[in-house]
Amino acid sequence: MTDPEFTVMVWNFNDQTGIKPVATRAGTNLKIPAAYTGRSDLDTNGQLTLKALTVKDSGEYSFSIIDKLGETRTGETELRVMVPVSEVVITSSVPEARELSPVVLNCTAKGSFLQFKWFNASTVITASEHMKVEHTKTTSTLSFPSVYRADLVGPIFCEASNTLSKAKSQDFSLKINYGPERLTVTHVPEYVAAGSDFSLNCSAVSSPPADYNWLRNGELTDFTDAVLTLKLLETKNLAMEKASYVCNATNPKTKDVISSAPVTFTVIEKVVNVQLSKTSEKLFAGNSTVNISCSAMKGSMQTLEWQKNGVALSADGRVVIAADKTSVQISPVQKEDNADFTCTISNPVSKNMAKTNLTVFYGPEPAEIKGKPAVEVTDLVKLECSAASMPRAIYTWKYNGSMTKVTNNIYTIEKAIYADTGTYTCEAHNPETGRNSSKSFFLAVKEEGTLDEGLSDGAIAGIVIGVLAAVAIAIGLFIYCRQKLPLESPY
Repeated sequence: MTDPEFTVMVWNFNDQTGIKPVATRAGTNLKIPAAYTGRSDLDTNGQLTLKALTVKDSGEYSFSIIDKLGETRTGETELRVMVPVSEVVITSSVPEARELSPVVLNCTAKGSFLQFKWFNASTVITASEHMKVEHTKTTSTLSFPSVYRADLVGPIFCEASNTLSKAKSQDFSLKINYGPERLTVTHVPEYVAAGSDFSLNCSAVSSPPADYNWLRNGELTDFTDAVLTLKLLETKNLAMEKASYVCNATNPKTKDVISSAPVTFTVIEKVVNVQLSKTSEKLFAGNSTVNISCSAMKGSMQTLEWQKNGVALSADGRVVIAADKTSVQISPVQKEDNADFTCTISNPVSKNMAKTNLTVFYGPEPAEIKGKPAVEVTDLVKLECSAASMPRAIYTWKYNGSMTKVTNNIYTIEKAIYADTGTYTCEAHNPETGRNSSKSFFLAVKEEGTLDEGLSDGAIAGIVIGVLAAVAIAIGLFIYCRQKLPLESPY
């Protein structure tokens, strides 16, 4: 340009610390400050070119021109040099927190003109009474004046963005310590069987998990597990003593401690190997006395029950039950004492029983013979003898006073003959009591067809009905005739 329209053109940059020249042209003479050498250029049309821009180049630029008439004109513009988002990082005011204590999270990022968002999983976190969200140009703050255990379970992350790009931080979670609380001890029965798998189980809600210890009768023990087993107590010889136990739960971080309510239980032995003993083996009705004793090889007894043939045994004039119920005396025994006697010993954790049988010898009682007193020739004869006895009686038969070869309780004649008429005697013998009982029976053998079998039940019923009908007819005729006869006057 040989005849420029201006005298001087100047571009200045305001970097907030002051105004600095970028380029100056006076006619064909161009002046570039050292700070912009190689980076800036100004043509005769007033166009400023900047190269190798940095964030520091962002700011307000002003342009001034003095024309040939000496008049000055100015203009301003703003340049923003954008840097992509990078290095988004979350930091916490504490490495871990106690519930209800304050927590502040800071999100920082590199880049220009940043905007921030906080997320819990896919949900955007916004400010509330419980939490605050504050932003600056390069930082965002998420603060909790009183943090809850679920606030920072996450994943928590921060997202920074500008018009060029966006990026997010790594997932973040903060450990919140709380508890112990809701301490429980498993239900404890009043009685526990020795040697069983019984245990006390203590649990509490706590983060980190609680440490446990047990107190016994108010004194600290070396039991430091959440589960206190009966086996462990037995190894310390502490099981058989009734005691009160308390579980303590301690948070190892907060050092808070809570205690359970005292629990008490009693350990008792199971009833094992119940045995019955008798004082006599041979018992005779009306004469012998027997004592039956009951005991257990192991275990504590709280109840003892006697039964006879499955029915509770009660004391009476012959039966005496000891005050502690460990023995029974029967004097004298009777035939009805031939029975099963049961002893049951029990306690709150077990029950065991034993059974014995009494054999009482008696009889034979008076013998009885069943059979037909008269039969016809060739009829079957069957005479059955019975006599109550323990043991079972030995039977023999006599015919007209002479011993026969029949040795059981039934005497049989397949076909009767006249010579079978006579007296049959059954003798019952008890080999233990030495007693005998006998019964005689006369049998008559008659000529065939001579025994009247008698009318059947149906025939007898028919005759009775016929007689009653005839009587009814006679009475009816009598009444009818009386009604037909004229009555004579008494005067």
